[in-house]
Amino acid sequence: MSKTALSLANRAGHILLENGAEISRVESTMQRIAGHYGADDGDFFVLSNGIIATGDSYAKAEFIPLKGARLDKVAAVNQASRDVLSMNLDLDELDRRLESITKMPPKAVWEQILGSALGAGFFAMIFGGSLADSVVAFIAGLVLHIFVYFVSAPFLSRLLGNISGGLIAATVCIAAYHLGFGDHLGNMIIGAIIPLVPGVPFTNGIRDIAEEDYLAGTTRLLDAGMMFLGIAAGVALAFILDGAVFGGIIQLQAMNTDPVTAHPLWQLAASFFGTAAFAILYGVPRRHYLDCGITGAAGWMTYIVLTRAVGFTPTEATFVGAMAVLLCSSFMAVWRRCPVTVFLVCGIFPLVPGGGLFWTSYYLIAGQTHAALSSGFMAVKVCAAIALGIIVVEEAFKFFPRRHK
Repeated sequence: MSKTALSLANRAGHILLENGAEISRVESTMQRIAGHYGADDGDFFVLSNGIIATGDSYAKAEFIPLKGARLDKVAAVNQASRDVLSMNLDLDELDRRLESITKMPPKAVWEQILGSALGAGFFAMIFGGSLADSVVAFIAGLVLHIFVYFVSAPFLSRLLGNISGGLIAATVCIAAYHLGFGDHLGNMIIGAIIPLVPGVPFTNGIRDIAEEDYLAGTTRLLDAGMMFLGIAAGVALAFILDGAVFGGIIQLQAMNTDPVTAHPLWQLAASFFGTAAFAILYGVPRRHYLDCGITGAAGWMTYIVLTRAVGFTPTEATFVGAMAVLLCSSFMAVWRRCPVTVFLVCGIFPLVPGGGLFWTSYYLIAGQTHAALSSGFMAVKVCAAIALGIIVVEEAFKFFPRRHK
């Protein structure tokens, strides 16, 4: 029985790690399952891309690459582990549950494509784009995910896929700009490339560091950093190719803010629907789309209020906004009995410095080194503010229960 329990615990951990769960959740779930069935001698060592499990007459080490976020599977395994304790599932029933979770079908292709398109369109609005810019970003996001689903995901490495995706998204926006569609090219591209942003490794890397798992956290953040660089390289390549065809790099000014979509109600709607759209891409169960939208809107509207009404700098407002996102995610997790990751990964997207990513790559290929360094440094500061905001709240959650006890 002990060997079977350890095997099932390892299988649950495999599903979690493969589909975007943070390492602390993987370890705690495996310990919970093994301990319930009396396999207290089980030891689990979880890395960012592998699990080593040992116990009485049992030992297994396996490499587990992240295939892509399927947060519906993370939620399902979490519920199964809860049922192990509350309903006292036997080993055969748990085995059937895990097998069913493994075979869960992904979202329909049309739903994923629509999620990418809507997310790109609404995020173009969040980052200052006009309604016309949002329409172009919507089309670019649609084309992008068709490429991702049919070409990038099955045939390309993640890095090459992000370079190619950034190139395609930017090329669609540049082509629309030449044809007279859209108002601000920069805002269109920023919205269009947001579906490529590596939300899972970025968010989980921060949370792993908060749990003092520095090796795994650094590995995941490095992975996210490489994906960011890939996107930037793809965007830069699109401008270089366009310049070779038309005899020069398109000259852009600093980021524009459309006065219509800048209204707080537009921003509230864009952050809500944009975050809900990304919940589709990350495989969030449909019953949680609304919760994810609320979480993303809470963080972004905190940012809007602090920058416009209170006078906070973008970095300071991002720090508080990230705290608001994690607090809201934690509330949703308790209320919905679902992992925090489901809400946090999607809810943090409005605060991600997509604008900094675009402008840094543009200024570099335009030869404006000083502007590129300034934009890149601002993006790094915003990322650091997000990380610090999440870590502060995570640490507070550890402190107050002990004080209460």
